[in-house]
Amino acid sequence: MVSFIHFLSWLLILIPVFATGQQTNTNPTALPVRPTADFEIIGDGSAASWSKSEWTSLPPREGARSYYQTKVKLLYSEKGIYCLFFCQDTQITATLKEDFANLYNEDVVEIFFWPDESAPVYFEYELSPYNYELPIMVPNLKGKFFGWRPWHYEGDRVTRHGARIAKNEKGIASWTAEFFIPFALLTPVVTTPPQKGSRWRANMYRIDYDQGASEWSWQLTRTNFHDYEKFGTIEFQ
Repeated sequence: MVSFIHFLSWLLILIPVFATGQQTNTNPTALPVRPTADFEIIGDGSAASWSKSEWTSLPPREGARSYYQTKVKLLYSEKGIYCLFFCQDTQITATLKEDFANLYNEDVVEIFFWPDESAPVYFEYELSPYNYELPIMVPNLKGKFFGWRPWHYEGDRVTRHGARIAKNEKGIASWTAEFFIPFALLTPVVTTPPQKGSRWRANMYRIDYDQGASEWSWQLTRTNFHDYEKFGTIEFQ
């Protein structure tokens, strides 16, 4: 009887999942982000500081047509947060040659930071294989969202970024995206730099268009990349 009751309990938990087809969060624990001194952005992740961080894999989302390896590293300094993406690839689909373009319509990596959970406002950053960027602040009001470009995008508020495409004897093998987002750019959702133990909600994504759109994400969201309630958590060490 006890085992049958346990079976019914599990069945009641699983039925809603099967009925909706939704995927559950596969990585509920906080991702550690280690501190570093500031360093130069090259674009290929060759800076010695990256040895302080471990790779985190981004699994392909349901419906992906490509299954390239995709992974990311994070670090932070007193001035901002560093991000490094590695994207296995054999074909670069990117024609846009300007910043603040609709980069998400072509090959791109994206990261979202939601530092202040008291307000539905988060920061989104995108970088293309050819090093064009899209930094925007996004107010998301019950699923209605539209990004705002940074004002006074200069001085200590400007990002630093680089991207490199790697080739082997067969042609294109991968591309990397490396960038630094200053905390000053995140004002007012970040008023003071994070300290040891600080936690932010965040998510990391990739889109590739080799065979139609394929997507990868660190945390699975229910609808689209802007489903901020399903973001994961990073913790500053």
